[in-house]
Amino acid sequence: MSKALRTRICILLSAGIAIFFWALLGTSLAQQSPAGLPPEKARQFLNLLSDPEVKQWLEGKIPAAAEEPPTASLEDTIASWEGAVRARLAALADAIPRIPQELSNAAGFVSRDANSGRPGLVVLILAVLIVVGFGAEWLVRRALASGASEATIDPGKAVLSEVAALLTFALASIGSFLAFEWPPLLRKIVLTLLLAFIIFRAIRAITKSLLALGSPIEGDPSDQRGGSREAGQRFWQQRVSAVAGFFFFGWAIVSIMPALGFSPDMLRLVALSFGLGLLAVGCDTVWRRPSKPASPIKNCLLTLYLVVLWLVWVAGVLALLWIGLYALLLPSVVRGVGNVSQAVAGTAKRSGAVGVALNVFIVRGARAGVIAAAIVWLAYVWRLRAAAFAHDEMGARIISGSLNAIVILMVADLFWQLAKALIAYRIEASSLASTDPHHAAPQADPHDAARAARLRTLLPIFRNALAVLIGVVAVLSILAGLGVQIMPLIAGAGVFGVAIGFGSQTLVKDMLSGVFYLMDDAFRVGEYIQSGSYKGTVESFSLRSVRLRHHRGPVYTVPFGQLGAIQNMSRDWVIDKIMIGVTYDSDVELARKLVKKIGQELAQDPEFAADTIEPLKMQGIDAFGDFAVQLSMKMTTKPGTQFPIKRRAFMMIKKAFEDNNIKIAFPTVHVEGGDAATAAAAQQQIAKMSQAEAAACQA
Repeated sequence: MSKALRTRICILLSAGIAIFFWALLGTSLAQQSPAGLPPEKARQFLNLLSDPEVKQWLEGKIPAAAEEPPTASLEDTIASWEGAVRARLAALADAIPRIPQELSNAAGFVSRDANSGRPGLVVLILAVLIVVGFGAEWLVRRALASGASEATIDPGKAVLSEVAALLTFALASIGSFLAFEWPPLLRKIVLTLLLAFIIFRAIRAITKSLLALGSPIEGDPSDQRGGSREAGQRFWQQRVSAVAGFFFFGWAIVSIMPALGFSPDMLRLVALSFGLGLLAVGCDTVWRRPSKPASPIKNCLLTLYLVVLWLVWVAGVLALLWIGLYALLLPSVVRGVGNVSQAVAGTAKRSGAVGVALNVFIVRGARAGVIAAAIVWLAYVWRLRAAAFAHDEMGARIISGSLNAIVILMVADLFWQLAKALIAYRIEASSLASTDPHHAAPQADPHDAARAARLRTLLPIFRNALAVLIGVVAVLSILAGLGVQIMPLIAGAGVFGVAIGFGSQTLVKDMLSGVFYLMDDAFRVGEYIQSGSYKGTVESFSLRSVRLRHHRGPVYTVPFGQLGAIQNMSRDWVIDKIMIGVTYDSDVELARKLVKKIGQELAQDPEFAADTIEPLKMQGIDAFGDFAVQLSMKMTTKPGTQFPIKRRAFMMIKKAFEDNNIKIAFPTVHVEGGDAATAAAAQQQIAKMSQAEAAACQA
């Protein structure tokens, strides 16, 4: 919207407000005037508002807004960056010849305002404070270590002891210095250097503790550079200490330099000099890290990458510098923090669902904390604050929406990881309870077993549906944070879903059939079912189909819409009937007693006792056959266990019948020969049939 248009709108609004109040005034006066006409002054006011000169005067009274600056093009932006980089490099080059002069001026400041004419006073005070701090720390360590041997030190107590020792050092050294009055410059120098030394020691202690907890140290025992775990810990301890020393002592010196009269360009030059130390440590780490041998090309590329980052720092493009550092370090830092937090969570003696949830909160929370800290620092470096974009509604919306998106993604990831871990724990617990005899109770409740099987069936589907739900809610929340109207998207998704439903009726039928099968609890994972020509053990299923494993190995993937009626062979109990035929001269009563005895022996066998519901027994004679008396037997067992019991029963029945002269009947063929006349007639008949076949072939 142009400024002129805004001005016209303001004028019209002012006139409208004036007319509105005039109308109110006229109405009130009309109620008091019997003539019903507005008074003379009101009529004059209306005439004034309609006068062109008055309108022009009102427009002049409204201040004209400043014209919006033209939007800079990409070429102008690049040119301005180039100019800024050239100016920075020129300033650094001009600062090099001034180094001796500025050092001389700084020495004068220190001698006059810090040392008070006594050379080495600052160094002496720092040495005394460090000695006092170490002495107090030694006393605390000795008091905490009394009565405890190194072999029985608790890791938690060791960490607390280290924290107490560092706090003692800091309080003793800083407290001793603050107990006296010092010149302002001396106070600033000593406190800054002492703070840098304390932070350096804290970083060393934290690194040592993390490495002791089991942070990932890649190593090869055959590496002569020290690829063992101890050598790897020592290597990373030294490199982290070197980086911390260059960074924090460089920060301390650069912070002190303005008070000593150094110019800003000299500050940048000293900071870049400490950056060279960081670059040297990084290159040394790349080429000597205790890991599996890396290719020289990869090491050269990493070294070149570090050099480019230092040059970017020299050029002053800090935003690009931090992006490069994040791309190099953030994945490894997040992975390392995750491994360390996993080790910390493993030390917590918690089991069950609470332990799983605590593990997820510790691991994912630590990673989310690292990512959030990195993003906040990058936003600070870039100065990406909403107040800076107050004049630009779109920019402020993008910035706030991006921050909201990051928070939403981290929360969604935390919820998903927590739900996935708890579901996996429940599935594993139910599987162990049903398959491992050590985890199952001797007198397990059948209802509990059925509940565990149902959980193994429904939880995978619930996990997939929950993943879709969390993803959709996260995406919609991010879009809403960016200012996108999500209600039209939801309505469009509904219309699109209806169209898909009409075009994919088979798919919808399969999904709805699956829902009703699950609601009816028709089958569960691990059960043996049969539907038409398909039969097998249920291995898994999705929203559309079920996966069946045949007992001979083939796998069937059957859509729910094609299942139809289901025969579940794995529920509650199974009655298995057996038919055995004996000869007509066998003792049926003896056979009944033998079968009953065999059934009792099988029911008492430890191998089959838990699976036998009703033992094997003979029901009686089922039928009189052509060559055998059919004896009917039955037994009731748990589903799937009837086959080994029946095979053992057949072996025992055969042996018992043989020992008691009970013969198992089988069909026989009896051939009986005749006299010579009958044989001759048969030969003649065969000859006639052969002649008839030959005549038919000739015809």
